[in-house]
Amino acid sequence: MVNAMIKKILILSMMLQGAAYAEVSIPEQIKVPADYSPVLTVHAKGDQIYQCSANKGEYAWETQAPDAKLFDAQGKIVGNHTAGPLWEYKEGSRVVGRVVKKIDMAPGSAIAWLLVEVVSHKGDGLFSNVSFINRINTRGGLPPSSGCDANHLGGEKRVAYTADYVFYAK
Repeated sequence: MVNAMIKKILILSMMLQGAAYAEVSIPEQIKVPADYSPVLTVHAKGDQIYQCSANKGEYAWETQAPDAKLFDAQGKIVGNHTAGPLWEYKEGSRVVGRVVKKIDMAPGSAIAWLLVEVVSHKGDGLFSNVSFINRINTRGGLPPSSGCDANHLGGEKRVAYTADYVFYAK
């Protein structure tokens, strides 16, 4: 019973923290269903990792994975965002998602804003009830514009990006 109360207090405090970012307008195309509310908003800073690959003779940089730290409103690291895509919170709970919708808010200068549906959970914590994630306020992270050819096939490049992630639960 004490653990349940602590969990409820933690979730409530995270909901209040998420409310601090509520003034950001989420485009209609990537809004979560109406019966979901934000439980946490974090700022991510890291890299998008790309690999040079060939498809039918065409060379292009393909997304491999993100590699970012997640920060709370006070600037403290509270988690990680890695391949999967996977988000892990500091107490050990984690979620894996799949992109449902995307919208280019700054074509040519930043990666897309996303609506992500959670497809798996691990651990009992803040993320254990999360069902959707928005990636918003993106800066950078676009694939390199050159350098992918036969001489660089299989090579990786890291491109700096920042974004905000909003986690939602019922």
